[in-house]
Amino acid sequence: MSDTFTFRVLASDGQARRGEISMPRGTVRTPAFMPVGTAGTVKAMYMDQVQAVGTDIVLGNTYHLMLRPGAERVARLGGLHEFARWPHPILTDSGGFQVMSLAALRKIREEGVTFRSHVDGQVYEMSPERSIEIQGLLDADIQMQLDECVRLPAPRKDVERAMELSLRWAERCKDAFGDQPGKAMFGIVQGGIDPDLRARSAAVLSAMDLKGYAVGGLAVGEPQEVMLEVLEATCPALSAEKPRYLMGVGTPDDILKSVARGIDMFDCVMPTRAGRHGLAYTRRGKINLKNARHAEDPRPLDEESDCPAARDYSRAYLHHLVKSGEALGAMLLTWNNLAYYQRLMADIRAAIEEGLLEERAAGMREEWARGDLAAL
Repeated sequence: MSDTFTFRVLASDGQARRGEISMPRGTVRTPAFMPVGTAGTVKAMYMDQVQAVGTDIVLGNTYHLMLRPGAERVARLGGLHEFARWPHPILTDSGGFQVMSLAALRKIREEGVTFRSHVDGQVYEMSPERSIEIQGLLDADIQMQLDECVRLPAPRKDVERAMELSLRWAERCKDAFGDQPGKAMFGIVQGGIDPDLRARSAAVLSAMDLKGYAVGGLAVGEPQEVMLEVLEATCPALSAEKPRYLMGVGTPDDILKSVARGIDMFDCVMPTRAGRHGLAYTRRGKINLKNARHAEDPRPLDEESDCPAARDYSRAYLHHLVKSGEALGAMLLTWNNLAYYQRLMADIRAAIEEGLLEERAAGMREEWARGDLAAL
């Protein structure tokens, strides 16, 4: 732990970095995967389980927590760490992505965003300053700038306008954030899939000398190869001494390929959402527990896993839980999925330290391609 926010690179393998973010509430080993705790909870998980699978940091959502239970209420109750019983680092996103998804309910102006709550229709104002204020009330350790995220594909002029607005908002967020010892504000690189716009966004944000930088506006429908091309153009333009966070990504293969291009931090709803819908992530690839082939299979998901959900329960039982709509099915599969993702990150970190990332990644892909065990 550290009294200040620091990042250091401990090892590298090509563009991939094995690093460490230190702050008063704990150390984040990078590359890191942040489970999404949208409303102060990682769905279908106890927080002690989230930690036990190897999680160093979780993500909270400014928009959703602002609506329910309200940032001021959370502050009165001791902040999000106390409220959710998670004493470790928390990153809060700014609400920009939700603003994009609420296109029919919002209006964007220079001052900020006016939108109607999807919960009760109440009108809210979200300025860059208010976004930082809310994240401060939540007591987040890493706070994200408010940005405008454009759904792709979109005309270049719309992407450029949103990117320029996001840069102006970043300056306002920086001023509003001020000096908060032990905490950090990250800027968000926007610009769609245009390398020139991404380069300009990265250059302007880098000049602000923020404590970290995110790449936003990806994983919104574009092919993987396009996302990787954007990363190849963007990461070299960002300081090698600051952490780089790819927002909303992604699949295990997305993570492997993004780490190889210099990304240090990830978040995605995929493992938790998949768990609630009967899908398990394993070293043999994805397994759909809804399929009838599992109905009488006494084997576990993965006999070699150190996660009880994967090792100690039969596929037949998991199939039964999923088909019956039992809450325990979602809990066990989410537990398995987050354990798999954190094991993936630990393996990536070890591979970078040994200079073997490309070789280990190839081995993982070969195992995914072989697929699941044959049906009994």
